Amino acid sequence: MKTIYKFIAIAMTGALMTGCNDLDTEPYGSTITSEQKEAVAEANPDIIEASVNGIMTMFSVYLNGISTSSSTYHNDFGYGSVMLMTDSRGRDLVSQNTGYNWYSNQVRFTDQASTYIMPTYVWNTMYNQIYTANSVLATISADNTDPEDETLMYYYAQALAVRAFDYFILAQIYQYNIVGHESSPCVPLVLDTNSDQLAVDGGGARATVQEVYDQILSDLDRAVNLLESTSVTRASGRAGKAFVSSAVAHGLRARVYLTMHDYAAAATDAQAAISQSDAVPYSIDEVSKPTFEDASEPSWMWSINVEESDDVVLSGIINFPSHMGSLNYGYASVGAWRACSKILFDNIPDTDVRKGWWLDADGYSPNLSADQAAYIESAGVDDHTQVKFGPYQDEIYTSTNANDIPLMRIEEMYLILAEAQAMSGNPSAGAQTLQSFVRTYRDPAYTLTATSAENVQKAVLFQRRVELWGEGFSWFDLMRLNKGVDRRGAGFQTAYVFNISATDPIMILQIPNAEVQANPNIGEQNPAGTEPDAVEDVITAEVLEDYEW
Repeated sequence: MKTIYKFIAIAMTGALMTGCNDLDTEPYGSTITSEQKEAVAEANPDIIEASVNGIMTMFSVYLNGISTSSSTYHNDFGYGSVMLMTDSRGRDLVSQNTGYNWYSNQVRFTDQASTYIMPTYVWNTMYNQIYTANSVLATISADNTDPEDETLMYYYAQALAVRAFDYFILAQIYQYNIVGHESSPCVPLVLDTNSDQLAVDGGGARATVQEVYDQILSDLDRAVNLLESTSVTRASGRAGKAFVSSAVAHGLRARVYLTMHDYAAAATDAQAAISQSDAVPYSIDEVSKPTFEDASEPSWMWSINVEESDDVVLSGIINFPSHMGSLNYGYASVGAWRACSKILFDNIPDTDVRKGWWLDADGYSPNLSADQAAYIESAGVDDHTQVKFGPYQDEIYTSTNANDIPLMRIEEMYLILAEAQAMSGNPSAGAQTLQSFVRTYRDPAYTLTATSAENVQKAVLFQRRVELWGEGFSWFDLMRLNKGVDRRGAGFQTAYVFNISATDPIMILQIPNAEVQANPNIGEQNPAGTEPDAVEDVITAEVLEDYEW
């Protein structure tokens, strides 16, 4: 039994050391050899812990998505970059088309074609993680299909949950929402059970959206069962939040059910996540200053943990805080500011502490200290720029961009619960859940008068847009609710004020060209979109519908 733990190390670290190669659905290829097993069996047992950590460190892997020896992309730093890419495509995170903005193609919607960076980057990032997860699953199941050892159960559950997360992201980016598109082609399913055959076949066909979601739910069901059956944890506090707990697995499944419009199941899982987690929402005092930079903060359930010694930090500017942060050194600080939609900001009540997460039209936020306000003024920061995310260790203009990145916070679970209760037949319960959450943790004066399920859902969506701003959710909310991208009134440059319909081909990415060339079985390509035309920046009744409930 102990030797299996050592075999995991080669499965994990082998994937981490291998660079990005062809975009085949079997991106790395071979199985573990007997010589490799022998070598690891003789190694220091401490490598076991490092190999388990490895599966989560891929979320912040440095220059492994699209960069090569001849081309370095400064938006190549793992899943945090996927978050920025998707948010930059939407309506609530406003940034300018400048030379310092590595996400200008997303702002302009010049990023959808098969030869462009975003389709390739998302594909590589998620499939590289899938490969790593498959390696762990194959290694464990090869010797112990139904592990009784609790540590093996824990390892197995981590790999299942990460694989489910990765396919969930892929499914929402390369095809429309599952509802109404169940039989549409999605992405190839590369699993620990079929990867060898796919390598022989030269690649796999695109599974249907339904098939991909079936696999996601199967993985999450197994992960939940395993995690609820074991008392094993990797660590407590901040360190433990890099791993998937039973509460996080329920939270992931709640997200999936919400996207599938299975609201009753989403409510059940959101409630389980809340009950099983020891996380508590940030208090009003705790978010009355720039924060959201440390996984030890009380509301975080799952995180990308970043250390000062990590390559993404040592790079100085190839990391999430560089592109997002307003109070630290990086691309944002030299003009690529990230701002809140003006119409969204204007609809946040003055009594809501979150209004201070962004500067107002005069460049002021009540959440800033005197020193922070002085820096903002001296830096010439744009109006409505975010000050939600604090600098590392609260050091103004620090170049040590070692901020952790939230993957799941407990606040999201309350918002899922409220929406799911309303949409599964109990709008009064959903309204009560939402009102209680907002009054307790964000705005003591908040009163919700909505009574219909649809209006409660609108109110929840508004709260999601505010609460989860910049955390990689806004695009997926548009897709799951079949909403287009209406930027009127948001504050985008005139050329990028779009009103894109939910069914426009530009809304889903094409399969990367390298995958199409390398995989003869890939099948149908997504249609090419056309770069949208700008519309008049006028706030109409149609625009205001999102704020009426």
